[in-house]
Amino acid sequence: MKTIRRVLIVCIILIIAAGCGIYAYLSTRTIFNDTYVNGNTPGNLYNNGVFCEHNGTIYFSNPSDNHYLYSMDQNGGNLKKLYNDIASFINADDNYVYYVRNNLGADEEFAFLHVYTNSLCRYDLRTNKVHVLDTAPSIYASLVGNYLYYIHYDTETSSTLYRIKIDGSEKEQVDTNPYFTCSANGQYLYYNGLEQDHNIYQMDTATGSAYTILQGNFWMPAADNDTIYFLDCEQNYALCKLGRNDSAPVKLSSDRMECYNVYGDTIYYQRNSSNGDAALCCMNTDGSNVRVIAEGNYKNINVTSQYVYFSEAGNEDTVYMTPVGGMGSVSVFLP
Repeated sequence: MKTIRRVLIVCIILIIAAGCGIYAYLSTRTIFNDTYVNGNTPGNLYNNGVFCEHNGTIYFSNPSDNHYLYSMDQNGGNLKKLYNDIASFINADDNYVYYVRNNLGADEEFAFLHVYTNSLCRYDLRTNKVHVLDTAPSIYASLVGNYLYYIHYDTETSSTLYRIKIDGSEKEQVDTNPYFTCSANGQYLYYNGLEQDHNIYQMDTATGSAYTILQGNFWMPAADNDTIYFLDCEQNYALCKLGRNDSAPVKLSSDRMECYNVYGDTIYYQRNSSNGDAALCCMNTDGSNVRVIAEGNYKNINVTSQYVYFSEAGNEDTVYMTPVGGMGSVSVFLP
């Protein structure tokens, strides 16, 4: 009997050890995406990506808690702190939240203990752990399938376009120019030239090839299905769009715009006209039905399925919110 008992104990120990090993492997291995999932909308990423919605969950930089990484549901419930990192350029898929950590400005007593205070990170929704993907200063991160495209900085090459696989492997320089990688549509990235021209380009991330879509002096192209929105620098930064079947761009507004965000059938934008009537406005995607949301100068226009979030220029610690559509009241976002 004693021999049988010893054998049973040994078997149980081996089973437990095997189970722990399997759990450790499953909890640490990277889960890759099956499709060219995009981590956030172009409009949000152009506006610092401080809000990101995925499968009904909002991941955001909480202004009420030092801009640390949080999550909540679409209406602000189920609030949860994910990590004590100041987060921006937030992306998400089914398994991870990706973001740029910027703890250089952390005002907590032991901020100096943060490791890699400005870096590209991945938060694991299963284990609640953070994995640093690139320890170098990073900005404008955008998820395309299983790769993050972003601007990487080092002392040798300054700011250049990089990409890295979501498990931290295959880090490589894509281009010597620091192209803004905000606008992803499936496997394609859209950006404007920076040095030789300001044309609008499309890059196929599957092949790395790029070609010109539109020649001119343009800024901040944002692809929305079959339409590309952009600012025309030659027309005082007026907002224009080019549809797949359009023979020429269509100007949507004569207002000078500092930033904008296209979501559904509505465009939200900061108007800065010469007559001093600066305001956060919105209009339909055909340029009609212009309405003022709030007078003044605003930035960081981020949109989710329920709310538009924005902050006053020069005061990012106070974030305002209004229901999507631009017809509701404006209130302070207090998560």
